[in-house]
Amino acid sequence: MQNICFDVIVVGGGHAGCEACAAAARVGAKTLLITHKKSTIGEMSCNPAIGGLGKGHLVREIDALGGLMAQVIDKAGIQFRMLNASKGPAVRGPRAQADRDLYKKYMQEALISQKNLTILEDAVEGLFFDGNILGGVVLQDGTTIKAKTIILTSGTFLNGIMFIGHQTSIGGRVGDVSCSGITPYLKNKGLKIGRLKTGTPARLDGKTINWNILDVQSGDDVPQPFSFLTEKITNPQINCHITHTNEKTHQIIRDNFSKCALFSGLITGIGPRYCPSIEDKLVKFADRTSHQIFLEPEGLNTDVVYPNGISTSLPADVQEQFIHTMKGLENVDIIRPAYAIEYDYVDPQELDNRLSVKKIPNLFLAGQINGTTGYEEAAAQGLVAGVNAALVSMGRKDVFTIDRSEGYIGVMIDDLITKGVDEPYRMFTSRSEYRLFLRADNADMRLTEKGWQIGCVDENRYSVFKEKKTKIDAFRDFAKSQNVKFSDLQSMGIEISHDTSKRSAYNLMSYHDVSRETIKQIWPDISNVETSVYEQVEIEARYSGYIKRQLADIEVFKKDENLHLQENIDYSQIGGLSREMVAKLSKVKPSTIGEASRIPGVTPAAITAILGYVKK
Repeated sequence: MQNICFDVIVVGGGHAGCEACAAAARVGAKTLLITHKKSTIGEMSCNPAIGGLGKGHLVREIDALGGLMAQVIDKAGIQFRMLNASKGPAVRGPRAQADRDLYKKYMQEALISQKNLTILEDAVEGLFFDGNILGGVVLQDGTTIKAKTIILTSGTFLNGIMFIGHQTSIGGRVGDVSCSGITPYLKNKGLKIGRLKTGTPARLDGKTINWNILDVQSGDDVPQPFSFLTEKITNPQINCHITHTNEKTHQIIRDNFSKCALFSGLITGIGPRYCPSIEDKLVKFADRTSHQIFLEPEGLNTDVVYPNGISTSLPADVQEQFIHTMKGLENVDIIRPAYAIEYDYVDPQELDNRLSVKKIPNLFLAGQINGTTGYEEAAAQGLVAGVNAALVSMGRKDVFTIDRSEGYIGVMIDDLITKGVDEPYRMFTSRSEYRLFLRADNADMRLTEKGWQIGCVDENRYSVFKEKKTKIDAFRDFAKSQNVKFSDLQSMGIEISHDTSKRSAYNLMSYHDVSRETIKQIWPDISNVETSVYEQVEIEARYSGYIKRQLADIEVFKKDENLHLQENIDYSQIGGLSREMVAKLSKVKPSTIGEASRIPGVTPAAITAILGYVKK
């Protein structure tokens, strides 16, 4: 294989790597995925779930662009819930519990059947440079495999160290080795490297949990698929359960703070703020006497249970003590203790909006190596890196970027490359200024055409999208053309303001207290409209005023995004910029005025100075 030159090599078979290699291959690049173990491709290293608030948006966008994650979770999901279902559509988040084994099975099947993709089981320990040009990877045995572009999706494997109390071991995940060879190559090229931390809770034996005394958390009565291609969820659906920590739990943990790797100084990396360890919670929320713990089964044919909310780096014996203080877990058997893991990451300000390394243009990075946390964030980056690596390797001049106004993927990448990270980055709906437009339900309407134009969306998905769009456009036109007299609405008991003599169906759909059933009484033909089509038009009608204003804001945003900056601008030559401004701009090298304006600390006055310089 060393004599073969690939277009794209993807290093790592996690969620970023899976989407990256599949996307590159879909675009048409001859792609090689190199992973430590073929058996762990698509492994859910931490929680057995996909989606959530903000994260669910990312999964829908991945799907709209032809990615794999949504279709795989639809086949592997064993409990589906729409979070924030009672709130507005902008903040609703689809989430699903997964059968771990099924998720891996279906992800591996998807990759094995992917045209243009080869999978190699081996370890990459270095990068091969032909002069200053990156030309391939070096395997553990010294073999070189050449490629035009490389994508690193190393997750927590770069110099990964695992901690259980003061006991440490080398590895990127329990049962897997670490990778120590790549970091020196990156440092040698001048990339800024840091350390971050994450963790995973103990695994419990479900046969020894007293389920009868626990609160039940059930899924939705009608599971809603993630993928726009999935018609129905067919897996059996299960319940999760809820327990709580208590004051006795907290006292045991506090009494053993000195044994915790996090507080004893062994771990220097910063952990995820929004998914803290249990000891972190006790420090940050010292007034809380209890924390909710979700007991999530890891599959249909296993007794392993994931206790979501008690990740820790305390010693195994202390873990056993505090876990046994919780309701329903008094006699539980611990299958595997929790551990924390610290690993190398690259400052994402080293990247451009294609996820290409500025100092090594044919090297792309995706996933936790960029300072993010979560399967969904990793997968979304993998897709963008995969498409762009393929385009570069095939000599195509077009680029694939998503900006903040187009998708949450764009919000995430823009946040990473302009702001950098000082803790693992997690997606939330609150990060988007255009969230009423960037909803999970309309991801295909926003992005599938874009994916089709670049080549990462296949004909089947595109035809489904076109058919749906045609139906939405037709129903919208129908709803706007159908009118009813105000007097007829009064006779039906519908109370609305009497400012015109008529109301259209589209207008009535904007009223929260006018149901679809009521509208069907007036226009029976609406009974034949598919639910997904009706809901899209209803959301448009209900939020039309807000969406119109948001679209106007997007137009203003686009003007700044269209003002491109040359990469070789010498900011020290621009009058009116302080040394601090010059340093920030020179580090990030923004590609547009919009990107420059979002760099923390860059002032409006600085942007004015840059604009004046560019115009000259």
